[in-house]
Amino acid sequence: MQNCRGSITLALTSTDPRSTHPKLARAIERLQAVDLAEACRAPAPPELAKAIHEFNAGEFFDQHETLELLWRATPDEIRHLYEGILQIGVGMHHLLKNRNFHGAAVKLDHGIRLLEAFPSVCHGVDIARLRKDATAARQGLLELGPQKLDQFDPELIPRVHLVGAA
Repeated sequence: MQNCRGSITLALTSTDPRSTHPKLARAIERLQAVDLAEACRAPAPPELAKAIHEFNAGEFFDQHETLELLWRATPDEIRHLYEGILQIGVGMHHLLKNRNFHGAAVKLDHGIRLLEAFPSVCHGVDIARLRKDATAARQGLLELGPQKLDQFDPELIPRVHLVGAA
């Protein structure tokens, strides 16, 4: 299709929107170049526990606020762990509160892609399980499409699990 200036504009035909933000690409590139194992073994900051509680309570806006402060205050690459969890929560907020298909799909994708760089366990968080559960939630969302968001299965809402916690 052509716009008023005569240049060609592609119509969005994909039902699988992905995050293409340049900052995401740069963060993933940096994460691939560092060893995160030592940083992941370090004790988690107390704000992470607060954010996990908010996330698991479905308080996705609040977890965003908590993790954004932590993410922005953290100078090294472990900050992207907090950003990844934050983005998954924002995706769920877009889905459950705003009924925003595109925003939910993109933010879930963003969070999953950031967490792919991290070990299975980081700061005691079961990152492998969160990635798997967020991927299942995103797949469920994509299968429904933008017209059937009200049919999203609440069993697919991811939770953040701690290793060794009940």
